[in-house]
Amino acid sequence: MSSPNFSPKLKPIPIWLICVVLGLYNIHIDAKDVPPVPQQVSLSANMEMEQLSLSWLGGAATTFDLLILRTELNETIFYNTVSVTVDQVSGRHQWNWTSVEPLKCTSLSVQLRSRDGQTTSEWSDTQILPGMDLPSNKMSQMYPQDRVVTVGTNTTFCCIVGERKQFGSIHYIDTVMNVTRLSRRSYATTRINQGPSGITGTNVFCSNDQKTILTGVVVFVGYPPLPSDLVCETHDLTSAVCQWNRGRDTHLYGKKRKTYYTLNRRDCTEANKNQKSTVCGLDQWDGNWTLVAENPLGQYSLTDSAELKHRVRPVAPANLTSVLHAWNTTVLWQWKYKSYKSLALICQVELTSDGHTTMRTFPGVGLRSVDLLDLHPDEDYSVRVRCGAQQNFWKWGDWSDPFAFRTSIDIPEAPDVWVWMDRDNTGRIMWKPLMQRESHGQITGYKVTLWSTEENIQHTETFPPSTFTMPVNLTHITTTRNGNNNRVIATIVAKNAAGVSPPASIGIPLHLTDVEPPAVSKAVYMDGGFPLSWQSDANASCGYVVEWRDASCLQDCLVEWTKVAAENTNVSAQSGNFQPGVRYTFSLYSCSSEAPELLRCWQGYMQELVPSSSVLYLSTSQQDSDIQLSWEEIPLVNRRGFLLGYHIYLNNGSQLTLLANLLDPSSRNYTVTGLSVGSYKFTVKAYTSVGEDTGATASITMETYADWLILEILASLGTMTCFLVLVTLFCYKKRKWVKMAFYPDIPEPKLAGDWSRTQGPLDVKPSPHSMVHIVEEPEWDSSKEALVVIPEEEEDEEGQGTGDEPVDTDEPTSLRYYNQVIDDRPIRPRFPDSSASSASSLDSARTDVTYTGIQTSGSSMAFQLQSHGSSEEHQPQTDLPVSFGSGEGDYRPQMQPGTQSQSPGPAPHLSFPEPQPAIGGSFGGYQPQCSWHLDSPMEPGGNGGRAPSMGSPTSVTSTQFLLPDDGSEEHAEGKGQGPSSATTWFHNLLSSAKP
Repeated sequence: MSSPNFSPKLKPIPIWLICVVLGLYNIHIDAKDVPPVPQQVSLSANMEMEQLSLSWLGGAATTFDLLILRTELNETIFYNTVSVTVDQVSGRHQWNWTSVEPLKCTSLSVQLRSRDGQTTSEWSDTQILPGMDLPSNKMSQMYPQDRVVTVGTNTTFCCIVGERKQFGSIHYIDTVMNVTRLSRRSYATTRINQGPSGITGTNVFCSNDQKTILTGVVVFVGYPPLPSDLVCETHDLTSAVCQWNRGRDTHLYGKKRKTYYTLNRRDCTEANKNQKSTVCGLDQWDGNWTLVAENPLGQYSLTDSAELKHRVRPVAPANLTSVLHAWNTTVLWQWKYKSYKSLALICQVELTSDGHTTMRTFPGVGLRSVDLLDLHPDEDYSVRVRCGAQQNFWKWGDWSDPFAFRTSIDIPEAPDVWVWMDRDNTGRIMWKPLMQRESHGQITGYKVTLWSTEENIQHTETFPPSTFTMPVNLTHITTTRNGNNNRVIATIVAKNAAGVSPPASIGIPLHLTDVEPPAVSKAVYMDGGFPLSWQSDANASCGYVVEWRDASCLQDCLVEWTKVAAENTNVSAQSGNFQPGVRYTFSLYSCSSEAPELLRCWQGYMQELVPSSSVLYLSTSQQDSDIQLSWEEIPLVNRRGFLLGYHIYLNNGSQLTLLANLLDPSSRNYTVTGLSVGSYKFTVKAYTSVGEDTGATASITMETYADWLILEILASLGTMTCFLVLVTLFCYKKRKWVKMAFYPDIPEPKLAGDWSRTQGPLDVKPSPHSMVHIVEEPEWDSSKEALVVIPEEEEDEEGQGTGDEPVDTDEPTSLRYYNQVIDDRPIRPRFPDSSASSASSLDSARTDVTYTGIQTSGSSMAFQLQSHGSSEEHQPQTDLPVSFGSGEGDYRPQMQPGTQSQSPGPAPHLSFPEPQPAIGGSFGGYQPQCSWHLDSPMEPGGNGGRAPSMGSPTSVTSTQFLLPDDGSEEHAEGKGQGPSSATTWFHNLLSSAKP
């Protein structure tokens, strides 16, 4: 049997107790590791440097968080962790912060806390640096005031607007700046990379919204000093004088901002008072010097060292005087320091006369005077003197003040004389005015003596100082002209207060030769003159004379000359009288014991110009179809350059067309060829190397050339005559061919019986019942052709005619009937062997018809009518009926109207009643045929038409002959011209070829 096991019962620990214990433990641990809160925080500000200094007690902590805010807007402007060590003396921490904006712009709040890794303490109490924008400061303000900054830096400016005023803008000089608001009344802007200021600084101002300036500041932007080249020397062999170079301009002015200098820690009073001065002196020579230059932006120092004897620089000589002579002068002076008496010196004398300066050097111990030689009489001089140490020369001393003096006068030099002779044994003796260095004093006059060596005759004249020429006449000087010595000596002397000059002589020839130089060369102006050169001449014992004058001058010319030594063969002719556009003639003469001899000539221009006038007297003349232009040359004075030729232009008014370029300047005419009839205008321009003149213009109107027209007419007539002669010869040689081609023989009709007898009228025997009945006058049919009744012509063939034979009235009357159209062409003679013509024959046709049983009275009436028509030039007779026969009826043949009237209108027909057949046929009537047909239509217009061929006018056998009508020949004779005569002549010519 087991027995029960009893154990004691434990009570659990409350959980809340455990939590409390753990919390207390953590609190103890945290309190042990938290850094201490910074205590006793203080602020101090450096407004010039815009620097804020913070000081606090932070225990052993070395790391702190720093927070800076703008108090009014609570904006953070700086937050950073900094490391600061504790000051072992004071036991405080200190840190400096530089603000971008001026510290006065707005209030700043500062807080600190300690940091140990990630553990930080609580923030310290807030410390406030009050700004100038507090409500208590109601006025407008701007900062920083009068700040001095270095060129290229950035500066922030702030504007505090007064209470109850509106902000507008901030201006940097004239530039409107971008602004940032710092507080309710404060605004800031930053100017970057500022340039140097002027003398009064740079203005920055703030304005309101009405652009009214509220306030402003001035900022001075410049450089720190940077001097150079410090040098110290002595003037009196005891003291030291130091000089330096200021270097660049600092752009800082005024008492507070200028640069101050000290030398060996002693103020340089003169340099500090006068910013342009760079000299600072010490009473004793130290041998070593230190110069310090300082301004608000910084300082700079220089050093120098030297021995006394190596830095001696004498002062300027004083109290200069002179002892004067004509050709030399002595200059004297004094020294400021007595120590110079034993000092070896070297002095320079600067001598100036008439703008020309020379330098002369003189050595000596304690030098006090110098002698100036080789001067000119009566001339003004100016001298300056400076000296230096002869041993261990350092620098030249200062120049003395200029000293002026004038040398004494002396006798003049001999004048330069020349003679100008004309062809008429007259001329001028000329001499040049003496220059100042030649006259040696004021000239009082000239004396000229003419001396004939052969006759020993002298002639002397005196002239005032303003006269430089004397006219001469050789005929008045000597009377003998046949001696061996044909010359006169002219002697000239000049006078002044010191005496008379040496004489100048020249020989004047009594006879002038006509020998001219072989040619005139061209001289070119260059380098201020005309360079001339020539070959050496053995006769030029005393040299050469080159003379020049205006080539266009004819009387009282200005003549200039220069003399050249015998060993020289070239010279440059120079003168202040040379003018552009003027031609000058240069003559070279040889100088010898005899009279001058001309060797060579040149001509040239200083500067060529275009001619000032055009050619003179430009005229035009017509020569056949050509025009000749002629002109006179331009006067020499107007050429103004060497003429190279002439340009010939055709002037169209607005345009000039170049016709020719004449390269010969001596040309005086030009011929323009091949012109037609019309008006022309020509312009002639002379030209030089520079250009053309304005040109001369002449006009001409081309007229028809009469002689040429006559020649043309004669040539045309001659050509036509030759052509006609050749045609005539050709036709005569080929007349058989031409006749066969154009006028072939008409073959004779082939009829039975004997037709070889001379043809007579065709006899028509009346029929047994032939009786002409009178027909009632029927209306005329104008469409039918009519026949014209004419009396029979008397034919004369082969010498046999019937013109004088009596007419047998018992025989029937022979009537001829012709076609209506009458041809103008000539009558072609009939031959016994002529054949019958064709219907297209060009000749008129004739039909001889013999009517029997017709009464003679009717025939006579017909003859009278035809004769009347011929006598009246074929005037139509429309009212005259023609009848033949007797009894009850008349015979009315078919008639043709007469020829056309003289009026231009169409010719009317001569109307005849057409016979009507008899009613009842009681007796037979004869009615001739009237229905002939024309081969070609009738051409209107008078006698120019061709007569058409016709058939037989009878009702029985008929023949047709190629015969003209009676009126054709008369009409041709009446006209007296036209193609009939030529055709007849040509026809006869061809007919003569018939065998």
